[in-house]
Amino acid sequence: MGLKIAISNIKNETIHADLNKLPDECPICHNNIEPVFCWGYYGFENPLTQVVFKCPRQLCQCLFVSLYEKTSKNSLEAVYLVSVPNIHVKKEFDQTIQGISENFCNIYNEAFQAEQSELLQICGVGYRKALEFLIKDYLIALTPTNQENIKKKFLGKCISEDIQSENIREIARRATWLGNDETHYVRIWEQKDLKDLKRLIDITVYWIEAEEKTKEAIRDMPSN
Repeated sequence: MGLKIAISNIKNETIHADLNKLPDECPICHNNIEPVFCWGYYGFENPLTQVVFKCPRQLCQCLFVSLYEKTSKNSLEAVYLVSVPNIHVKKEFDQTIQGISENFCNIYNEAFQAEQSELLQICGVGYRKALEFLIKDYLIALTPTNQENIKKKFLGKCISEDIQSENIREIARRATWLGNDETHYVRIWEQKDLKDLKRLIDITVYWIEAEEKTKEAIRDMPSN
Protein backbone atom coordinates (compact mmCIF):
# COMPACT_ATOMS: atom_id res chain seq x y z
CA MET A 1 0.00 0.00 0.00
CA GLY A 2 2.74 2.44 0.89
CA LEU A 3 5.40 2.85 3.56
CA LYS A 4 6.01 0.02 6.04
CA ILE A 5 6.82 1.04 9.65
CA ALA A 6 7.62 -1.24 12.57
CA ILE A 7 5.23 -0.42 15.42
CA SER A 8 4.13 -2.12 18.64
CA ASN A 9 0.86 -3.74 19.72
CA ILE A 10 -0.62 -4.24 23.19
CA LYS A 11 1.63 -7.27 23.74
CA ASN A 12 4.67 -5.17 22.84
CA GLU A 13 5.15 -7.27 19.73
CA THR A 14 6.55 -5.66 16.60
CA ILE A 15 4.13 -5.31 13.71
CA HIS A 16 4.91 -3.88 10.30
CA ALA A 17 2.05 -1.55 9.51
CA ASP A 18 1.57 -0.44 5.93
CA LEU A 19 0.89 3.34 5.92
CA ASN A 20 -0.24 5.07 2.75
CA LYS A 21 1.75 8.26 3.47
CA LEU A 22 3.73 10.22 6.03
CA PRO A 23 2.57 13.65 7.24
CA ASP A 24 4.30 16.36 5.20
CA GLU A 25 3.57 19.26 7.57
CA CYS A 26 4.32 19.72 11.25
CA PRO A 27 0.99 20.52 12.99
CA ILE A 28 2.84 22.65 15.55
CA CYS A 29 5.19 24.89 13.52
CA HIS A 30 3.27 24.38 10.22
CA ASN A 31 6.40 23.99 8.11
CA ASN A 32 6.78 21.38 5.39
CA ILE A 33 8.88 18.54 6.78
CA GLU A 34 10.06 14.98 6.40
CA PRO A 35 9.09 13.73 9.88
CA VAL A 36 11.32 11.57 12.06
CA PHE A 37 9.58 8.34 13.09
CA CYS A 38 9.71 7.72 16.86
CA TRP A 39 7.18 5.09 17.83
CA GLY A 40 3.84 3.63 16.80
CA TYR A 41 0.99 1.72 18.38
CA TYR A 42 -1.42 -0.75 16.80
CA GLY A 43 -4.55 -1.72 18.76
CA PHE A 44 -6.56 -4.65 17.44
CA GLU A 45 -9.88 -3.30 18.75
CA ASN A 46 -9.11 0.32 17.92
CA PRO A 47 -9.88 1.43 14.35
CA LEU A 48 -6.94 3.84 14.52
CA THR A 49 -3.21 3.25 14.29
CA GLN A 50 -1.28 5.93 16.17
CA VAL A 51 2.23 6.97 15.17
CA VAL A 52 4.50 9.42 17.02
CA PHE A 53 6.76 11.58 14.86
CA LYS A 54 9.26 14.33 15.61
CA CYS A 55 9.63 17.54 13.66
CA PRO A 56 13.22 17.68 12.34
CA ARG A 57 13.44 21.48 12.25
CA GLN A 58 16.00 22.87 14.69
CA LEU A 59 13.59 25.61 15.85
CA CYS A 60 10.76 23.15 16.55
CA GLN A 61 11.75 19.52 17.27
CA CYS A 62 8.29 18.88 18.75
CA LEU A 63 6.66 15.49 18.99
CA PHE A 64 3.23 14.96 17.45
CA VAL A 65 0.88 12.04 16.84
CA SER A 66 -0.43 11.09 13.43
CA LEU A 67 -3.66 9.09 13.28
CA TYR A 68 -4.25 6.46 10.61
CA GLU A 69 -7.51 4.64 9.92
CA LYS A 70 -7.29 0.91 9.23
CA THR A 71 -8.77 -0.24 5.97
CA SER A 72 -10.52 -3.01 7.91
CA LYS A 73 -10.78 -4.05 11.59
CA ASN A 74 -7.58 -6.11 11.87
CA SER A 75 -5.84 -4.83 8.75
CA LEU A 76 -2.21 -3.71 8.86
CA GLU A 77 -2.96 -1.25 6.07
CA ALA A 78 -3.90 2.24 7.25
CA VAL A 79 -4.79 5.57 5.64
CA TYR A 80 -3.56 8.91 7.00
CA LEU A 81 -6.22 11.06 8.69
CA VAL A 82 -4.71 13.91 10.71
CA SER A 83 -1.85 14.94 12.99
CA VAL A 84 -2.34 16.33 16.49
CA PRO A 85 -2.04 18.60 18.34
CA ASN A 86 -2.90 21.11 15.67
CA ILE A 87 -1.51 24.42 16.94
CA HIS A 88 -3.30 27.21 15.12
CA VAL A 89 -1.25 29.89 13.40
CA LYS A 90 -2.52 33.45 13.76
CA LYS A 91 -2.38 35.88 10.85
CA GLU A 92 -0.84 39.18 11.92
CA PHE A 93 -2.17 42.41 10.47
CA ASP A 94 -0.46 45.78 10.32
CA GLN A 95 -1.36 48.30 13.01
CA THR A 96 -3.06 50.43 10.36
CA ILE A 97 -5.57 47.65 9.64
CA GLN A 98 -5.97 46.85 13.33
CA GLY A 99 -6.76 50.50 13.96
CA ILE A 100 -9.39 50.55 11.22
CA SER A 101 -11.11 47.29 12.17
CA GLU A 102 -10.06 45.15 15.09
CA ASN A 103 -13.23 43.13 14.48
CA PHE A 104 -12.01 42.26 10.97
CA CYS A 105 -8.71 40.95 12.37
CA ASN A 106 -10.49 38.83 14.99
CA ILE A 107 -13.12 37.41 12.65
CA TYR A 108 -10.52 36.65 9.97
CA ASN A 109 -8.43 34.70 12.49
CA GLU A 110 -11.45 32.74 13.70
CA ALA A 111 -12.11 31.75 10.08
CA PHE A 112 -8.41 30.95 9.67
CA GLN A 113 -8.55 28.65 12.72
CA ALA A 114 -11.57 26.88 11.24
CA GLU A 115 -9.65 26.40 7.99
CA GLN A 116 -6.65 24.98 9.85
CA SER A 117 -9.02 22.57 11.60
CA GLU A 118 -10.22 21.56 8.11
CA LEU A 119 -13.72 22.92 8.73
CA LEU A 120 -13.79 23.92 5.09
CA GLN A 121 -17.56 24.21 4.77
CA ILE A 122 -17.78 27.05 7.31
CA CYS A 123 -14.50 28.97 7.15
CA GLY A 124 -15.46 30.67 3.87
CA VAL A 125 -18.52 32.16 5.56
CA GLY A 126 -16.22 33.55 8.25
CA TYR A 127 -13.91 35.14 5.67
CA ARG A 128 -16.95 36.72 4.00
CA LYS A 129 -18.07 38.20 7.33
CA ALA A 130 -14.55 39.48 8.01
CA LEU A 131 -14.53 41.26 4.63
CA GLU A 132 -17.81 43.01 5.43
CA PHE A 133 -16.48 44.29 8.74
CA LEU A 134 -13.29 45.52 7.05
CA ILE A 135 -15.13 47.46 4.35
CA LYS A 136 -17.78 48.96 6.63
CA ASP A 137 -15.33 49.89 9.39
CA TYR A 138 -13.08 51.46 6.74
CA LEU A 139 -15.96 53.55 5.39
CA ILE A 140 -17.07 54.54 8.87
CA ALA A 141 -13.52 55.69 9.63
CA LEU A 142 -13.62 57.83 6.48
CA THR A 143 -17.09 59.30 7.11
CA PRO A 144 -18.12 58.89 10.76
CA THR A 145 -21.24 60.99 10.23
CA ASN A 146 -22.54 58.35 7.76
CA GLN A 147 -22.07 55.50 10.24
CA GLU A 148 -25.70 54.42 10.65
CA ASN A 149 -26.34 54.41 6.91
CA ILE A 150 -23.24 52.31 6.23
CA LYS A 151 -24.18 49.79 8.92
CA LYS A 152 -27.57 49.15 7.32
CA LYS A 153 -26.42 49.01 3.68
CA PHE A 154 -25.77 45.80 1.81
CA LEU A 155 -22.04 45.25 1.37
CA GLY A 156 -22.25 45.43 -2.42
CA LYS A 157 -23.87 48.87 -2.27
CA CYS A 158 -21.26 50.10 0.22
CA ILE A 159 -18.54 49.07 -2.19
CA SER A 160 -20.10 50.45 -5.38
CA GLU A 161 -21.51 53.69 -3.92
CA ASP A 162 -19.16 54.73 -1.12
CA ILE A 163 -15.61 53.56 -1.95
CA GLN A 164 -13.81 56.19 -4.02
CA SER A 165 -10.55 54.29 -4.64
CA GLU A 166 -10.86 52.26 -7.84
CA ASN A 167 -8.30 49.71 -6.68
CA ILE A 168 -10.09 49.03 -3.39
CA ARG A 169 -13.54 49.10 -5.03
CA GLU A 170 -12.77 46.66 -7.85
CA ILE A 171 -10.88 44.16 -5.71
CA ALA A 172 -13.42 44.31 -2.85
CA ARG A 173 -16.24 43.69 -5.34
CA ARG A 174 -14.57 40.52 -6.54
CA ALA A 175 -13.79 39.37 -3.02
CA THR A 176 -17.49 39.83 -2.21
CA TRP A 177 -18.52 37.72 -5.22
CA LEU A 178 -16.40 34.83 -4.00
CA GLY A 179 -17.42 35.39 -0.39
CA ASN A 180 -21.08 35.18 -1.40
CA ASP A 181 -20.36 31.88 -3.16
CA GLU A 182 -19.25 30.49 0.21
CA THR A 183 -22.70 31.24 1.69
CA HIS A 184 -24.94 30.07 -1.17
CA TYR A 185 -26.18 26.63 -2.23
CA VAL A 186 -25.13 27.10 -5.86
CA ARG A 187 -21.73 28.55 -6.68
CA ILE A 188 -21.40 31.08 -9.52
CA TRP A 189 -17.61 31.16 -9.69
CA GLU A 190 -17.06 27.41 -9.89
CA GLN A 191 -13.43 27.70 -10.98
CA LYS A 192 -12.51 29.78 -7.92
CA ASP A 193 -11.97 28.49 -4.41
CA LEU A 194 -11.06 29.50 -0.86
CA LYS A 195 -7.51 30.40 -1.85
CA ASP A 196 -8.82 32.89 -4.39
CA LEU A 197 -11.12 34.47 -1.80
CA LYS A 198 -8.26 34.86 0.68
CA ARG A 199 -6.01 36.29 -2.02
CA LEU A 200 -8.59 38.95 -2.90
CA ILE A 201 -9.09 39.84 0.77
CA ASP A 202 -5.31 40.16 1.12
CA ILE A 203 -5.20 42.51 -1.87
CA THR A 204 -8.09 44.55 -0.45
CA VAL A 205 -6.19 44.84 2.83
CA TYR A 206 -3.07 45.86 0.89
CA TRP A 207 -4.82 48.71 -0.95
CA ILE A 208 -6.58 50.03 2.16
CA GLU A 209 -3.32 49.92 4.10
CA ALA A 210 -1.43 51.63 1.25
CA GLU A 211 -4.03 54.38 0.96
CA GLU A 212 -4.05 55.09 4.68
CA LYS A 213 -0.24 55.11 4.93
CA THR A 214 -0.05 57.41 1.92
CA LYS A 215 -2.38 59.87 3.64
CA GLU A 216 -0.31 59.64 6.81
CA ALA A 217 2.95 60.31 4.96
CA ILE A 218 1.44 63.37 3.23
CA ARG A 219 0.12 64.72 6.54
CA ASP A 220 3.53 64.26 8.17
CA MET A 221 5.32 66.05 5.30
CA PRO A 222 2.98 68.71 3.88
CA SER A 223 4.09 70.45 0.72
CA ASN A 224 5.04 74.12 0.89
